Amino acid sequence: MTADEPIGPLDGTSFGEPACRFRMRTVVFDLDGTLADTAPDLTDAVNVMLRALGRRALTVGDVRAMLGDGLGMLTRRALGMTGPISEAIFDEGFALFVAHYEVHFADRSRPWPGVDRALSILEADGVRLAICTNKLEYLTHPFLAAMGWEGRFAPVICGDMLPVRKPDPAPLLEAIRQAGGGSAAFVGDTKVDLMTARAAGVPCLLMNMEEGGQALADAAPAQVLKAFSDLPDALAAL
Repeated sequence: MTADEPIGPLDGTSFGEPACRFRMRTVVFDLDGTLADTAPDLTDAVNVMLRALGRRALTVGDVRAMLGDGLGMLTRRALGMTGPISEAIFDEGFALFVAHYEVHFADRSRPWPGVDRALSILEADGVRLAICTNKLEYLTHPFLAAMGWEGRFAPVICGDMLPVRKPDPAPLLEAIRQAGGGSAAFVGDTKVDLMTARAAGVPCLLMNMEEGGQALADAAPAQVLKAFSDLPDALAAL
């Protein structure tokens, strides 16, 4: 190289090629409550079940506080809040819940404001997007299509695809592996997501978009975001 020959930028990119904004090259998202507000449809299904069993209805706020561990645990918590529970009652209740929810999973569910813009900012920087959810696989993919996200996330790891589910770290680690490995972050909305990320040794951000969700007292204040417009800067700071 001669004294007159230009040198490249110190970050190793070529001139005219911007450096990556995000150190994390894969961002894995939880689904229910994180990317979309699914509590209204889940509440409707819960209340169809409860009314059929002669029990009182629950509010959306009640149901929000029960989310994070999959539909089976949601059913158990709803039944336990409204009366006695046995395995026979659970089996009957779960069948009622699923029969309604699998037809009405996207009636009132909506992406949170700002989600698509935040995802586009990450994609423009070359960040790989993945999902790790406790939602069942046969419900997850139709839901993603209904939200306009079909094919946007790869991989999509669901609650029944591995022998374990969150908060076991294996599903999150599998999502990162299938996305190509390397540096990664997890974005969730519940204590289950925080526990999963900690067990996997992965940085975690939590969306707290609506009053009535689970308490996130174990999270550092900087981990909890109130709007998706804050997500790109929060990820860039990791």
